[in-house]
Amino acid sequence: MPETLRYKIADTLAEEEAIHRLNHRTFAGEIPQHPPDPQGRLVDRFHTENTYAVCLDGADVVAMVAGRCARPFSLDGKLSGLDDYLPSGRTPVEIRLLTVDPRYRRGTILPRLLSMIAEHFAAQGCDLAVLSGTTRALAMYRRMGCVPFGPLTGAPGAQFQPMYLTIEDGRRLTWTGLTPTAGTAENLLPGPVAVAPAVSAAFARPPVYHRSDAHLRSVRDVHRRLADLVGARHAQLLLGSGTVANDAVAAQLRLLDTPGVVLAYGEFGERLADHAARAGLDHTVLAGPWGAPTPWPEIERAVAALPAGGWLWTVHCETSTGQLLDLPRLTRLCADAGVLLCVDAISSIGTVPVDLSGAHLATGTSGKALGGYPGLSMVFLRRPPRPAPGRIPRYLDLGCYAEADGVAYTQSSNLVAALEAALSATDWPARYAQLDRAAAWLRARLDRLGLTVTAPPKEVAPGVVTLALPPELDAARVGARLEAAGYLLAYQSGYLRRRNWLQISLMGHWTWPTLRGLVAALAEATRIAAAARV
Repeated sequence: MPETLRYKIADTLAEEEAIHRLNHRTFAGEIPQHPPDPQGRLVDRFHTENTYAVCLDGADVVAMVAGRCARPFSLDGKLSGLDDYLPSGRTPVEIRLLTVDPRYRRGTILPRLLSMIAEHFAAQGCDLAVLSGTTRALAMYRRMGCVPFGPLTGAPGAQFQPMYLTIEDGRRLTWTGLTPTAGTAENLLPGPVAVAPAVSAAFARPPVYHRSDAHLRSVRDVHRRLADLVGARHAQLLLGSGTVANDAVAAQLRLLDTPGVVLAYGEFGERLADHAARAGLDHTVLAGPWGAPTPWPEIERAVAALPAGGWLWTVHCETSTGQLLDLPRLTRLCADAGVLLCVDAISSIGTVPVDLSGAHLATGTSGKALGGYPGLSMVFLRRPPRPAPGRIPRYLDLGCYAEADGVAYTQSSNLVAALEAALSATDWPARYAQLDRAAAWLRARLDRLGLTVTAPPKEVAPGVVTLALPPELDAARVGARLEAAGYLLAYQSGYLRRRNWLQISLMGHWTWPTLRGLVAALAEATRIAAAARV
């Protein structure tokens, strides 16, 4: 297992020397508050009075924060009448030199350091933190509960906002009760994804009775938006994951009593084959190497061998490999042969334009690129089916939902409201264009790092990039280091572990600074992991 980050109060000469060098890199380099030193050291003028909380990766100090309760504070010399700005009756400590190595930002390091230094001085009777934060990070400080006061200090290019934080707000929002997985890590998982604030706000509203007119209106609106998004005639929400939706498709295919073909060129194609087998469907499985180009001649022969009214079931975006099937080509092929096309579009809807107008049945889910919370799935249909009592389990019978105006059983109004907010707030053409640019940019940077993308170049999906790491790089080790640096990537699923693969997903909300930081962190994590094997 990789070394974990350690947090402590600095107490060795080696740690002090590392503090001086990190101080110089930040406040003479990144933030030009001090002139550069030829030796790369910056010793704080209050160093002998400071207490430092530090974060170490192995023996390296990667982050620090200093505290000092002796007056005058550094801020006393920059802002006259400092106490007039502060709440009365408090005992302040000045928090300074908050520094995190760029490779380790976006994680839990900042709140854990503040927790440690705050509790250290709370034990000495301090109950108010006074600090000056760079104007580049004011939004972050406000989220932490800091209260700005007074005019800016410093010079242009290195300006700071004086702030204070009470121990009560600090403990409630930042300082204590933290777990190793808490904080602001960037979610680059294929699900659950990071959601927009409007989505989380909609989810937080009080639940609504699932038979109420208000809820039924929301469900109808979501059905309409979903169907319009993919060009389908009908959409039906189900309470459950995409697995439930695919089971519902299998149940409908069983009613056809005709043979079919399942394409299985990755983990989720193989799961479709398992759905078909469990439902007792008469079917053939076309399987092949994961990540290989789509074998179109083999597919064409299999479709031609099916009778009219037969069916083909496939995954559009194979999440395991990050591979996108040419759906328009397959749609034309099936239509010309009179074969019913069924599509698992769970990882493609919301990442690329998807046209399901030619599909007999298709599935999606709320917790991926549609931007909602996990817990809802959906089936897209050409026409609402009739109930099939005695032939389909009740919960999977889409005909029961059609008869009940879309709400056959108990449903979560919170999940529906969150999905409705995500659908209504997204500019889909702009999102597709942004994803396409970001995926191309990311693949180019990964190529420069010498990392191999599993999907064929002409079939790459923009929403998920799967990396096949070489044997000398342990994907679990690299993934854990990235998590410690503040980036959540997929590496823990069984199929990923068995193949030593690592996944980067752009299905949720992300920013360009996040992607640039990820590439830098990935370069460092792979370097460290490779060195550990030498």
